[in-house]
Amino acid sequence: MHRFPAFLTRLPSLSLLLSACTALLLTACSGRRNDGSLTIFGVLYLIVAIAAVISLLKQDWPVGKKIIWGVVIWFFPFIGSIIYFLFSGRK
Repeated sequence: MHRFPAFLTRLPSLSLLLSACTALLLTACSGRRNDGSLTIFGVLYLIVAIAAVISLLKQDWPVGKKIIWGVVIWFFPFIGSIIYFLFSGRK
């Protein structure tokens, strides 16, 4: 019950973040250019994903919880990392 008001305070920033991510995805659907080099979106994704995985490995959670968050980060590439940072309850 106490988490619901905390979610409501994060809702405006979350909607702004989701709209910005949607704009990025629509303008740069791929993280790579035709010559194989990374775009700005690709570099940004790598930085956020690596930071999320490092943070995940440093947590003192049970293995099951780490696996679940790892799956979220892996299968939802950019949004999964952001969801992890916003809602994982990390220390």
